[in-house]
Amino acid sequence: MIPLLALGIGRQKVGLLVMPHRLGTLKVMRSEHILEIDENTFNSAVTLSPLPTLVDFSATWCAPCRAMAPHLDAIARQSAGRLRVALCDADENPGLAARFDVRSMPTFLLLQEGHVLAELVGAVPRARLEA
Repeated sequence: MIPLLALGIGRQKVGLLVMPHRLGTLKVMRSEHILEIDENTFNSAVTLSPLPTLVDFSATWCAPCRAMAPHLDAIARQSAGRLRVALCDADENPGLAARFDVRSMPTFLLLQEGHVLAELVGAVPRARLEA
């Protein structure tokens, strides 16, 4: 059975799935609507996608990244068929983080055919992500 960890974010409780990952550490699974990408799947999932892709560079230890999780899930659900939303763990994929000069987390990149169209850094209001 997969444990469910309820994290308090503001006044709202948000459920996140927690899966065992690498020698007892935990990997947070965002949503069934959000792709998890890495250095091996980036090209096929993002560069070759006919849709623009919003990539969230984050890390499991990053509190602001966890705070953005419900907003990304909502955007992914609302934008299905028009926009893909993907999650990339910057700690596990240092090559991708370096390629896009990710220095803070979360960093959100809107990519089309592998080219950066827009960038936002830090926990931002959902309206800024949707703009």
